[in-house]
Amino acid sequence: MNEHRQRGLGRGLSALLGDAPAESEPPRGNVREIDIAAIRPNPQQPRRHFAEEAIAELAESIATRGVLQPILVRDLRDGHYELVAGERRWRASQRARLHKIPAIVREFDAAATAEVALIENIQREDLNALEEADAYARLIDTYGHTQEALSGLVGKSRSHVANLLRLRDLPEFVQQSLMRGELNMGHARAIATAENPEALAKEIIAKDLSVRQAEQLAKAARPGAARGAGRGASTSGAGAQDADVAALERQLGDVLGLRVKIAAKGASGTVSLNFSSLDQLDLICQRLSGEPI
Repeated sequence: MNEHRQRGLGRGLSALLGDAPAESEPPRGNVREIDIAAIRPNPQQPRRHFAEEAIAELAESIATRGVLQPILVRDLRDGHYELVAGERRWRASQRARLHKIPAIVREFDAAATAEVALIENIQREDLNALEEADAYARLIDTYGHTQEALSGLVGKSRSHVANLLRLRDLPEFVQQSLMRGELNMGHARAIATAENPEALAKEIIAKDLSVRQAEQLAKAARPGAARGAGRGASTSGAGAQDADVAALERQLGDVLGLRVKIAAKGASGTVSLNFSSLDQLDLICQRLSGEPI
């Protein structure tokens, strides 16, 4: 993939859609009405789980107000189209018994389709950690992307991409717990290097432990932890607070995909977000302002 297309994708979904209307606006301009039956799902869709309740609610809204935002498809040149972005709207429209759906048609190859589907889901925060990790792995294995290129593509830090990819090495039980939302990325990262992450995961779920508690649990389970307990017993309150701040920095970093620094002074302090590109800065501004991404 050439450098120009990487920059275009890195600017976010709006740069690709161009004339796509906002969520609250009716379709207009370069939008077609396409037969729903002629649209095929994207086999590389990174999102694997669609909440039935959310689909049902969206279907009810579509039945009343119609589809307010067009989906994005590519022409397969055989009378069919393949979804690039908007599978929830497509599924809900089927449930609402619509025959046609507004769509924007773009000329994408398979690689660009996979990239745009990933960007669209990440920017709308639709993916869980493992789905995002699997999407990164497919882009690396199938299209030769590097972790560096991926981080620029999706506006995340390279360490965020690397941490997510490590989740794929976890036992099946831990991965399924992530998919179900019983664990989050912070929990998974805390136990990833433990001798028995599955046992720790079961304890975290059973006791509903926080990420900080999961980190303490994983630390206590390490070989030699008991021998070092006496030395750690004298840890000052300030040291414990520093550990809590560091854990919070990691949690925020996992959520945002950015390096986060917290400078705490008693009950006050500052939070710093470090970005490595204008794309990441734009993403921060959009999230803080509440604007659609």
